[in-house]
Amino acid sequence: MNDWLADTRTSYDTVASSYAGIVRDAVTTQPYLRAALALFAEQAGGPVVDVGCGPGHFTAHLASLGLDASGVDLSPSMIELAREAYPGVRFEVGSMTDLPLPDTSVAGVLASWSLIHIPDDAVPGVLGHFHRVLRPGGRLMIGYHVGDESTLKTRGYGGHPMKVHIHRRRPERVGALVRDAGFEIEAEWLMAPDDDVPQAILFARRPAVVSG
Repeated sequence: MNDWLADTRTSYDTVASSYAGIVRDAVTTQPYLRAALALFAEQAGGPVVDVGCGPGHFTAHLASLGLDASGVDLSPSMIELAREAYPGVRFEVGSMTDLPLPDTSVAGVLASWSLIHIPDDAVPGVLGHFHRVLRPGGRLMIGYHVGDESTLKTRGYGGHPMKVHIHRRRPERVGALVRDAGFEIEAEWLMAPDDDVPQAILFARRPAVVSG
């Protein structure tokens, strides 16, 4: 395992309980995020995977919307919390750099603020896995921090020590990476544009197979 990947896993194992308490109500308190998840669920319409699911709050919300939703996360402690909180939902330890899913096995991939920890040179491979596991016509939703810089987070979520990089990217950069991976972009949302660190959501699809 790469050093940055091991550091990310250890960091989120360390902060798992504190992080879960902070994000537990994200869906109910953030209407634009809730709307984005509802749109993603409606368009996917089939089995979906929440990649970098953390404590499973988004995965469980998608399941509550009627989807066959499962979650994958690098942190065993996060997966343990997710399984305890949502026993009716499937969760698995795994890395988006080597996504443990069969080809064309899902109708939707959600990556909610999890690509922010992936360095630039590893993003194409991750997006390649997203494309691989999606069915033709399947939907992709990515949430991310907008900006130009990468920072090292050494403490957070209850004051616990961390060693994790956060990569902020401009919409045009994220869009180019997604297109290069073979996706068609359908919409881009910019949220809280006046904040120091705006947020963005990108909706894309794997092109359907054209017969003949």
